[in-house]
Amino acid sequence: MNAAIGQALRRKEDLRLITGAGRYSDDVDMPGQAYAYMVRSPHAHARIRAIETARALALPGVLAVLTGRDAAVDGLRPIPHSTALSSPPDIALKNRDGSPLPMTPHAPLPADCARFVGEAVAMVVAETVHAAMDGAECVKVDYDVLPCVTGALTAAKAGAPTLHDGYANVCIDADAGDLAATEQAFARAAHVVRLATWIQRVTGVPMEPRAAVACYDGASGRYWLHAGSGGIVRQKGELAGILGVPPAAVRVTANDIGGNFGTRNAFFPEFALIAWASKRIGRPVKWTCERHEAFLSDYQGRDLTVEAELALDADGRFVALRGSNLSNVGAHSVSYVPLIKGVGLMTSVYQVPVAHIRARAVLSNTAPTNPYRSAGRPEAMFVIERLISIAARRHGLDEVTLRRCNLVPSSAMPYANPLGLTYDSGAYEQAMDQALALSDWNGFPQRRRHCARRGRLRGIGIANYVEATSGMPRERAEILVRPDGGVDVVIGTLSSGQGHETSFSQLITEWLGIAAEHVRIITHDTDIVTVGGGSHSARSMRFAGIVIGKAADAIIAKGKRIAAHLLEAAEHDIAFADGAFAIAGTDRRIGLIEAAAAAQTCADLPDDLRGALRAECDETMRVCAFPFGCHVCEVEIDAETGAAEIVKYVAVDDVGRAVNPLIVHGQTHGGIAQGVGQALLEQCLYEGASGQLLSASFMDYPMPRADTLPSFVTAISEVPSATNRLGIRGGGEGGTTPALAVVVNAIVNALADYGVDHLEMPVTPERIWRAIEAGKRRGARPDAPADERELS
Repeated sequence: MNAAIGQALRRKEDLRLITGAGRYSDDVDMPGQAYAYMVRSPHAHARIRAIETARALALPGVLAVLTGRDAAVDGLRPIPHSTALSSPPDIALKNRDGSPLPMTPHAPLPADCARFVGEAVAMVVAETVHAAMDGAECVKVDYDVLPCVTGALTAAKAGAPTLHDGYANVCIDADAGDLAATEQAFARAAHVVRLATWIQRVTGVPMEPRAAVACYDGASGRYWLHAGSGGIVRQKGELAGILGVPPAAVRVTANDIGGNFGTRNAFFPEFALIAWASKRIGRPVKWTCERHEAFLSDYQGRDLTVEAELALDADGRFVALRGSNLSNVGAHSVSYVPLIKGVGLMTSVYQVPVAHIRARAVLSNTAPTNPYRSAGRPEAMFVIERLISIAARRHGLDEVTLRRCNLVPSSAMPYANPLGLTYDSGAYEQAMDQALALSDWNGFPQRRRHCARRGRLRGIGIANYVEATSGMPRERAEILVRPDGGVDVVIGTLSSGQGHETSFSQLITEWLGIAAEHVRIITHDTDIVTVGGGSHSARSMRFAGIVIGKAADAIIAKGKRIAAHLLEAAEHDIAFADGAFAIAGTDRRIGLIEAAAAAQTCADLPDDLRGALRAECDETMRVCAFPFGCHVCEVEIDAETGAAEIVKYVAVDDVGRAVNPLIVHGQTHGGIAQGVGQALLEQCLYEGASGQLLSASFMDYPMPRADTLPSFVTAISEVPSATNRLGIRGGGEGGTTPALAVVVNAIVNALADYGVDHLEMPVTPERIWRAIEAGKRRGARPDAPADERELS
């Protein structure tokens, strides 16, 4: 497997995973472990008056029943969430009154109040899972039920029930852009289009529900937590903070992780609770989340209420954008990142001279939200792309031409958008043209007519996008060349299906000439991995390219010195290529592995060259990269039932440089599926009066299946970013970012003859059918020729 950068190498890890040899969190057991089960609140908002535990403690096998009061007595601290951007782009939101962005206290086990349905209020620990479940049934909680609020708009109103003493529901009220200039531009605009929409709440439903096992060693005073997450180094620091111990007293490990999408990146209460329980009972404690618990208590995503307006001049040029973004962060302020990133990208890839967005975040009696795949960017792209399609329709403009004349040209790079972000580089029109060609956009009118003869409606949609990839700014890599022929790479990212074992190995093949099968990537243990930001915001490959690259350079530099000594040549005469050092112009050479062996066995080497052939790089990088692209979607709709079928989906995504194109295509496929799922099917639906989650199982939360999706046509664009060694932008989130917009654009286009110019997500068959019936009542003629000017 001598595949270097740019080659489509099949993933090394797949054989292990598809043959059942993967080792996920629930596969890990510790000798003598007990089992935990959580008692969860049935109320969205309720004061905890008392918790009666005697009946549960009397059951056979029950070892402990722990409450929030016990946690407070033992000094458990609130979860130290990183609510804002760790590696900020140019935009930095600040509250209008100058106050800092607040972080509400998030107790792992609250003693005072339950703030959403499913929040853990007690924990039962027993000899078996079933004994723990029986114990949980016997725990009686005396609740004082309080008024609740689930919707963002209601929660933001004066007089709404508040969730946290000393904190207003509105956590952030900030401005981005230039209000005065934007108002002036709107005053002189020829056209203004408006959109009021809600990008609904969804959840990640990863393949593997959360699970963890923890052990406290009284002899050493150390805690050991094994739990799949987005990054073990962050989990270590946060667990130490909750337990009130030095980081050195905590070890965190993880092996295979069955999906993340951002939902696992923040710290979950249960991880701290079982570590604490292990110390209390003197035994390891394991907890595995059931799927219904996951629906209730996993961190969720999206939930953005938007009012936006786009102003155009008489020629269709964009002159201004303004709006209000209201993010529902749920019961605890786990993260404001989706709001912050989304606000900065509201103008997308288009030249909009001035803009102003009011950005607010609000608490509600729902599960907390966290960055979910491409956090904040799909919402922003949905709004701007819907506004453009609405403007084209209402004012008789061709929507491709409208987009084209407003795109930021490559010659304008780097481009400072009006909301505070500076794009490094991009070829937006090139990506759009490629997507149009691959989708046969010009042939659509004929396909629509053919479809109409079969009694079906056909629509096509387009959406451009840009996103900002940042993430935790610090990353470290350590490379060890082993005399037995292998190379170990220690790095602080953590794969949850992205293929790091393969693509990171390809970097070593490229730079050190070692075949990928001889490279071992080590990411699983904080006793080995001391620094690292984990995997999120498409940071892994971008940061790995930097730190692995510099560590590889140091290996080569040290190896040249070793080779010069062994070959009795001057160091400047030594060249390195294809895994070997050679004297320039001769056939005298020594392999990298031979040099590593000599470093450990050759007694006459200088002292600084003896020992392991090892190098490291520890870097802090605060510069964003900006992936971009264009997607085109084509749908067919049965007007009698409202059922919509995606018949074609084309994606062109610029990742800067693709280390492994096969993996990048796979990432795109998965990202599209998640975006389509939200556009058509998924929604975390809370009942307003009670705060009950009505979509708490797969019976009520539909997921995209194989027959929901066509075979995708995906293409990779590679316009290098100047922000890092390999020019990588990131490829993990591009599939999702424009998917919401392009699917809805296509469906609305199919319904144009019925006078439909917008539909809310999820665009279910019922919503489509109701829109068609409403159009018929208005006198729409479904057999009328489609207005195809927008498709020319």
